[in-house]
Amino acid sequence: MKIIILGAGQVGGTLAEHLAREENDITVVDTEGEKLRELHTRLDIRTVIGPASYPMVLRQAGCEDADMLIAVTNSDEVNMIACQVAHTLFRTPTKIARVRATAYLTRKGLFAHEAVPIDVLISPEQVVTDHIRRLIEHPGALQVLEFAGGLVQLVAVKAFYGGPLVGQELGFLRRHMPSVDTRVAAIYRRNRPIIPRGDTVIEADDEVFFIAARRDIRAVMSELRRLDRDFRRVIIAGGGNIGERLAEHLEHSHQVKMIEHNLERCTQLSERLDRTVVLHGSATSKRLLEEENIEDCDIFCALTNDDEVNIMSSMLAKRMGAKKVLTLINNAAYVDLVQGGEIDIAISPQQATIGSLLTHVRRGDIVNVHSLRRGAAEAIEAIAHGDRQSSRVVGRAIGDIELPAGTTIGAIVRGKEVLIAHDDVVVESGDHVILFVIDKRRIRDVERLFQVGLSFF
Repeated sequence: MKIIILGAGQVGGTLAEHLAREENDITVVDTEGEKLRELHTRLDIRTVIGPASYPMVLRQAGCEDADMLIAVTNSDEVNMIACQVAHTLFRTPTKIARVRATAYLTRKGLFAHEAVPIDVLISPEQVVTDHIRRLIEHPGALQVLEFAGGLVQLVAVKAFYGGPLVGQELGFLRRHMPSVDTRVAAIYRRNRPIIPRGDTVIEADDEVFFIAARRDIRAVMSELRRLDRDFRRVIIAGGGNIGERLAEHLEHSHQVKMIEHNLERCTQLSERLDRTVVLHGSATSKRLLEEENIEDCDIFCALTNDDEVNIMSSMLAKRMGAKKVLTLINNAAYVDLVQGGEIDIAISPQQATIGSLLTHVRRGDIVNVHSLRRGAAEAIEAIAHGDRQSSRVVGRAIGDIELPAGTTIGAIVRGKEVLIAHDDVVVESGDHVILFVIDKRRIRDVERLFQVGLSFF
């Protein structure tokens, strides 16, 4: 595909890296030459310097014959105008834009073909908020991903020493829990992936990705680790868009306190939020954390715009007795450094957003993509089409499908029914198939599996 990315920031740069690896024709546009030079030295891409919404700059980037425009600059307005120009002057088929401001997102009919012609809207704050909300709903999980409208979840947990399954073969799981159907999609041991088989033995500290119907998630988690009690007391550091949205969602079911250093913003938040206690001060203030009884806090969420403040306040909260700490980190290089030490869960907004963007770039009928392990792996939800003659998957049992190396099928959703993937399950046309791909180089092979042959037509 010929793809133009507007904005060479962290999301734009990470996306260019993902897509360039997959043999796409990528052009990145930005006003900062230094960022473009850095990308150009690492990746096989074209770069154009200039304002992303100018018709001349878009023409220079090749908008006349581009398949897709992805506008992820730091300005909502530039992203919106760029999509308008691409539509009006160049008839670009697919236009994706990142829009952050709630003032735009809440206006019905604004993003329509006859108004502002954006085909796909990405709101990073909403994506990250949903991600954090799911982690709070599942104490003990490192990652919780939803498929098929929430019917199926893929959950990553760390297996703890002394857990019921540690030291056991995976085949034991099915015998031990005959009433709950689940499948382990992948295991990461000391950061190396293992494709699970029935005789694979789970070790303490393994990161285990398992898939199950939403209703069975807690039962499976209890087998892999001691179940943490539900989070009740939540402290949020940072009253920005993500902090505010998370507080809105949690305040009617949890005790929520929010720390915000800007007094004017504190006033706005206290007027908008119903039950959240809004505190004016610094999240790195030991005295403030002591006064707010940090030792009684179930989870401390550091969600400010400053990585250093998030990391330092999280480490301080943990040392002062917070049960769990969750930290938002923009600099991807920091994520691996801090997670698993005093910081329980580190979240990269770029990785959460990338999945939303990749969903629309994949070939075949792909409805959901989640980027995992800092982009090394992907979880994909694809819809099977065709019949036995035209499709490589329809009409075949899972055990007979020739999957690319490092790929596992975790589950199939047929209507409202969740079928965990066992070898004898036969794929039907219209099924939502959920796959785990540990080797990103195999993505094209996975896409080809779900592309329909000519005989179907």
